[in-house]
Amino acid sequence: MNSLLVVIPWIGAVVFVLAAVAVAILAIRLRQPVLALFGLLPVGFGILWLAFDLDFPEPPALPTIVALGLAALGIIGGNPLTVWVLGRAAKGDVDGGTHGGILVPDETASGAKSATRTREVLRGGTWIGYLERLAVIGAILVGRFEIIAAVIAIKGLGRFSELDAPEARERFIIGTLVSMTWAALCGALIVLPIALNA
Repeated sequence: MNSLLVVIPWIGAVVFVLAAVAVAILAIRLRQPVLALFGLLPVGFGILWLAFDLDFPEPPALPTIVALGLAALGIIGGNPLTVWVLGRAAKGDVDGGTHGGILVPDETASGAKSATRTREVLRGGTWIGYLERLAVIGAILVGRFEIIAAVIAIKGLGRFSELDAPEARERFIIGTLVSMTWAALCGALIVLPIALNA
């Protein structure tokens, strides 16, 4: 009976985290980023678990599955969560492009902005976000935080020419901060229990 009590919290954590990953995938597929808010629950419970220093013995394999689930939640769940935050920040004024970018007014040859023509900037932002979150979580797992600085530098330099429109700058900054903060939270929930128990 005692071994069952040890396993129940870990099985609950596995189910909870994997359900959050599934809901994040569903949010992406249905284009309903608000569903990604479900991912805040296991992260919030993880933070409370650490804050209250709850100590459950670790059965074999289950903590590893939770860690892998948190990594997947950090990488995949960051997409709809970032889209949701961007939508709230823009109050619906920002249209997304077909390639994961943002639509901004196109400038004519005279330099005037056209209200009817748009162009997509920050193309590929969805995939860049996945890779960015993977790099942040990987950096946290290996304890090499300078990798995060390199990701920020590469991302900023690579996108510099596309940041001439204020809408693009705002979306770039907000999206990067939300995406990296989410990945850092999920990465921290993987390594902090190990560091605190060492």
